[in-house]
Amino acid sequence: MKISVVVPLMNEEDNIKYLIEEVDKSLKNFNYELILVDDGSTDNTLEEIKKHMNDKTKVVVLNRNYGQTSAMAAGIEVASGDIIVTIDGDLQNDPSDIPIMIEKLNEGYDVVAGIREKRKDEPFRKFLSKIANKIIRKITNVNITDYGCTLKVFKKDVAKNLQLYGELHRFIPILAKMYGAKITEIPVKHHERKFGKSKYGFNRIFKVISDLMYLVFMQRFGQKPMHFFGTVGFIMFSLGFIIDLYLCILKLFGENIGNRPLLTLGTMFILGGIQLITTGFLAEIMIRTYYESQGKKPYVIKEIITSEK
Repeated sequence: MKISVVVPLMNEEDNIKYLIEEVDKSLKNFNYELILVDDGSTDNTLEEIKKHMNDKTKVVVLNRNYGQTSAMAAGIEVASGDIIVTIDGDLQNDPSDIPIMIEKLNEGYDVVAGIREKRKDEPFRKFLSKIANKIIRKITNVNITDYGCTLKVFKKDVAKNLQLYGELHRFIPILAKMYGAKITEIPVKHHERKFGKSKYGFNRIFKVISDLMYLVFMQRFGQKPMHFFGTVGFIMFSLGFIIDLYLCILKLFGENIGNRPLLTLGTMFILGGIQLITTGFLAEIMIRTYYESQGKKPYVIKEIITSEK
């Protein structure tokens, strides 16, 4: 069974030598390949890779910086292993945890996620991460303790069907769950960053919020967007109709309704409801076009069992 270790890299020149050595030491008893994805580094990361790479190393060079999600997706695309591992290139994740996670995967799971129990990061960053993890679990009902831990182990079919783009690497467990994967998690080691600087800034919070909003919508209404737009639109239209009907009755009794804000509100509700319902129809057409034009199916067959006589 072959293992593919995918590592997105951006300006990690000082970590390359130790990363390759640690992965090789941890997986020396396995058939593995190490896929290093250079995500538009501006330092000597690529030169360091060429200097220290061995016969297990495969290098994917992107023409510019696309971000961790796209780099991870590129690495997964070229991976040929039956098991695919994702890990950070900053040496904070420990490759020695990979064999333990593979052993756990072989118990019948599709994804094994790491939990950084003794996380070596700044207190404020850990505090924000703890709050974010709690919110994500509550909203999505995908009960993963540590969404921010890159160290994860996947069966090939799950990793190849994650459909990673944008900034969705933070929500891989949700994407895997939407695919139908069976997920578990185990504690893993975490080290302080020795070389380089963290690529995460305060603007990450807003990216996480926007990506979470998108994923929640896709999780609940991805195949039937009309259920969302149609329901909200019908409620708005009904409220607007009731308001305007009430005002019409008042008008019949001789009251002046032309200057009442309620008339504007009712009209806005009716127009907004019509727009949302129309958007629902268009979204349904787009979903059908997405699947039918590419020959995709809105489901995945895990296996077919027949009786042998």
